[in-house]
Amino acid sequence: MPLPQGKISFELTGQMNLTIRVSGHWHLSRDLLSGAIVIPELQRHAALSHVSFDTSLLTGWDSGLVSFLLDVETICRERGIKQNREGLPAGLRHLIELTEALPESEGARRSAGRGTLLQRVGGGVLAYSFGIADFLSFVGDLSIAIGKFVRGKARYRRIDLMEVVQQCGPDAVGIVSLIAFLIGVILAFMGAIQLSRFGASIYVADLVGIGMVREMGAMMTAIIMSGRTGAAFAAKLGTMKVTQEIDALTTMGISPLEFLVLPRVLGLLMMMPLLCLFADFVGILGGACVGVVMLDLSFFSYLRETISTLTFVNFAGGLIKGTTYGALIALAGCLRGFQCGSSSSAVGDAATQAVVMSIVMVIVACGVYAVAFNVLQI
Repeated sequence: MPLPQGKISFELTGQMNLTIRVSGHWHLSRDLLSGAIVIPELQRHAALSHVSFDTSLLTGWDSGLVSFLLDVETICRERGIKQNREGLPAGLRHLIELTEALPESEGARRSAGRGTLLQRVGGGVLAYSFGIADFLSFVGDLSIAIGKFVRGKARYRRIDLMEVVQQCGPDAVGIVSLIAFLIGVILAFMGAIQLSRFGASIYVADLVGIGMVREMGAMMTAIIMSGRTGAAFAAKLGTMKVTQEIDALTTMGISPLEFLVLPRVLGLLMMMPLLCLFADFVGILGGACVGVVMLDLSFFSYLRETISTLTFVNFAGGLIKGTTYGALIALAGCLRGFQCGSSSSAVGDAATQAVVMSIVMVIVACGVYAVAFNVLQI
């Protein structure tokens, strides 16, 4: 289980003293709070003369907490407020005293922030390693939640699942239809220009049919749902984290993954195959429009050629891809939502990261399927 994130609370003890309670896990690998969070409290109580600390609920810390306390000290010094460090652990007080023993040299922060090439590469590798660990942990927890769902023991609301199904299915039909129709038209135009030179215009139906069913139907639907649904998942869950609704569920003993993530994953998994089938049909219809108008083909001959070309394996491959893409999109959106920071701007960042992550994973999965289908000669 992930360790609790560092938290902070305030309590006015007397008219002149503000107690800052520091709790949770304060490590650099976590999204730590900024020292500027105490400024509103200091402004609200203008008569303050002392600030004290309570760390009885502190479960772990490193230099990240030292940096936070130094920021608080700078803010208090600017306002003429004294600090009482008796409530801090002895080791933490000693580290703060060491930082104050020697004055900071000019330009130290600027050079430290820039870093060498090796430091930047190492920081990037560490960041990716932490990200992979969080991803695997999230996948494992989600697998446990799905196992509880299969056994009928998962705690979630069916109305939430139905709402997600509505948002991922019927509400997305319009944009999916438009994009699929245009993709079918584009594929037909590309094929018509070349095939008409050899008198093989009828094979435009083969090109559009196979292209839509095997690749483009599932791919374009996945990209649309990444920007539409994946970002929505990340934004909603991120907002719930900022407003501490996820913490409230945990406090009540309800698993956030079962209550919030499971309905979203199941809803998108159920709707993606249906959306892919609908996109295939609309894309083929777009290609038929080009064939009838531009190539003087009859609609029934175009349809007959398409039916003779497509096989069950083509449809099955497209549906398997679409289902996989749906799982990746839901996973990326929910993961970024849970990793959202504690500010309003972090919600937008989480939505952007969810879209980028889901599209990258969809493209990678498409390449893996292409290689696998080629090896299996499907």
